[in-house]
Amino acid sequence: MPARITLLDEARIGLRALFDRVEDIAAPTLRLGVTGLSRSGKTVFTTALIHALIRGGRLPVFEAANSGRIAGAVLKPQPDDAVPRFPYEDHLAQIVEARLWPSSTTRISELRLEIRYAPPRGGERTLTLDLVDYPGEWLLDLPLLDMSYADFCRTSLTLAREGVRAPLAAPFLGALAAASPSGPEDETGARALAAAFTQYLAACRSERVAMSLLPPGRFLMPGDLEGSPALTFAPLDLPSDGKTRPGSLAAMMERRFEAYKSAVVRPFFREHFARLDRQIVLVDALSALNAGPAALADLERALDSILTAFRLGRNSIVSTLFRPRIERVLFAATKADHLHHTSHDRLEAILQKLVERALARAKAEGALFDVAALSAVRATREATMTRNGEVLPAIVGTPEAGQEVAGHTFDGDEEVGVFPGDLPAVPDALFAPGGAGFRGLSSTDGADTDFRFLRFRPPAGIGAGAPLPHIRLDRALQFLLGDRLA
Repeated sequence: MPARITLLDEARIGLRALFDRVEDIAAPTLRLGVTGLSRSGKTVFTTALIHALIRGGRLPVFEAANSGRIAGAVLKPQPDDAVPRFPYEDHLAQIVEARLWPSSTTRISELRLEIRYAPPRGGERTLTLDLVDYPGEWLLDLPLLDMSYADFCRTSLTLAREGVRAPLAAPFLGALAAASPSGPEDETGARALAAAFTQYLAACRSERVAMSLLPPGRFLMPGDLEGSPALTFAPLDLPSDGKTRPGSLAAMMERRFEAYKSAVVRPFFREHFARLDRQIVLVDALSALNAGPAALADLERALDSILTAFRLGRNSIVSTLFRPRIERVLFAATKADHLHHTSHDRLEAILQKLVERALARAKAEGALFDVAALSAVRATREATMTRNGEVLPAIVGTPEAGQEVAGHTFDGDEEVGVFPGDLPAVPDALFAPGGAGFRGLSSTDGADTDFRFLRFRPPAGIGAGAPLPHIRLDRALQFLLGDRLA
């Protein structure tokens, strides 16, 4: 039987929620989840959000900060000693001193801030903000809880045999064709199939292809589970009835699939995800734009899958105490600083189209939902450049070392101005099947999709004690926290 969320799980969630709310009476607390798929900028966003609350800065849309009502914010010991602390200080040092972006999020981490603020009517209050940073790939695992192994096999193999995935899946599909699901259990064969399946998922995530819907999430970021039986399975071509014979390779894979759900997915849902009050989902839409309509369509499916995992809606007294819901969700397209400001609203419109089905469902559930294009730490500044007598809007920054454009390789110290291209005013053409991806003039060749957007280093001259430059971080803060500081 599928390892669904059971009545026992619900009871545990309810008891934990009741405990959280009792604590909330004494010390009002908001649990904010920060997630996104690989390379979306989760770590940078979380670091910048913490820095903005502690150091302040130019945050005109964030009303509590702009009006001077935030008296201060300080770091506090996190409430859960079994969860790693988000290493804010280390990440900040990487950005401002080494001018390097922090490593991607591969595990869950937490950090607690205590925000002292003055309500508009006077006095002083305190809001405790618990930040929960976790990989978005883990969210893509939650729908597995409602799947049998046969469902997983059917869904995964259908995807693997379609479109741009098919040639990438060829080695795995070749190994699959040689396997015998009804044959005896085979540890060596299982490991080989799991490795081939993982290599296929990794190839789909490459920058050129930029697929997003790639469960199981832990296969690409196994951590301390690497090599465990719970991560040593793969989809098989099962009989039409989906049944497996005891002692067979298929039964072995099915058992490990269920173990993955029981040991990995359900504890994450029960202990962390189900306790969130609000959520921001960061989206690297630019990588999908680079790769073309197939990547955009896959990203759309992934975002829809992510939102189906949320328990959305306004909280009543009963739901707050026993079955909490996520009341606000913000989807944010990151790396807006890789575009001129004239394309920021267009990037937002593209994200709006990507999540329009999810948006309709969220509204039906009574949740508040918004989209934004932002850059948590701005790496470029704007300028103009002349090309063939035409004045073009440009961005100026320091490309990361090793990138190449038009035969020139950047050394990581050289500053350059580029025209990144204009996003279309109407996004529909970008989603047309068989169409080309966005083609900015920073691309090396019309058929090359790897570097249409350069990757820039953090800007020179920023310091840990000074506000970090950003684009629309204040808008995100206002949507996620503004009402709780009023």
